[in-house]
Amino acid sequence: MYQQELLYGHNSFAITAVLFVLIILFNEVGFQIGRFVQNRTDSEVKELTGSVQASILGLLALLLGFTFSMSMQRYDDRNQALIEEANAIGTASLRVQLLPARYQQPMSELLRQYVDLRVSLGEIDLSRHAERSRYNARIKRLQGELWALAVQATNDDPRPVTSGAFVSALNQMIDSQGQRHAQLQMHVPEVVLLLLFVVFIASVGILGYSSGLSGKRIVVPTVLVSLLIALIVFIIIDLDRPKRGLIQVDQGIMQELQQRPQG
Repeated sequence: MYQQELLYGHNSFAITAVLFVLIILFNEVGFQIGRFVQNRTDSEVKELTGSVQASILGLLALLLGFTFSMSMQRYDDRNQALIEEANAIGTASLRVQLLPARYQQPMSELLRQYVDLRVSLGEIDLSRHAERSRYNARIKRLQGELWALAVQATNDDPRPVTSGAFVSALNQMIDSQGQRHAQLQMHVPEVVLLLLFVVFIASVGILGYSSGLSGKRIVVPTVLVSLLIALIVFIIIDLDRPKRGLIQVDQGIMQELQQRPQG
């Protein structure tokens, strides 16, 4: 999925740096064009240029807010999915005690292995596809072993308040893993990010053009605003890249399960 996209495989710092350089470049190009046509442009056109500039800046603000909201929502969803999976594993671990005695020890051991695999997978960069695929395959096999053992326990003790309660918790645990895996695949559509970059570059370009028409440079404010918006773009990209950037979902709640006695 990600390999087919233009931006996702590249470093967030590199994307932001290239964007910032393009912004400064287009601002300078806009300024030079504005100076070239300055003497041939009347005051009405200059006023219209100011109106266009304000409109583009407003569109940029709208897109920034919209895109930041999308990336933040996905970050929150991943965080919630982690909490739900950890709670589901904890519930299944407690309900192991409801199984017939001869199933409790092997089930607890399998759950301990499952938690170790989930924690290890949670620390692997999403761009390391081969390694993640190997871990996911091991997790699927372990889920199959857990389910097969649960079926045996249910055959020995079919009561819904004992083995049945554990099977329900195990089913929820497996479903929560699938939900968390799905959340990791969801991110801001690349076309939205590309549109944001285009509007960003265009807005600073028209700002340079407007400065050229007036014949006055505003270098420091332009660079400062460009830098601040570039930093916001970096945060948007970083939030949208689970297990790769500076901002990551805290795995502490899963790691606590490793320290908790199983069963």
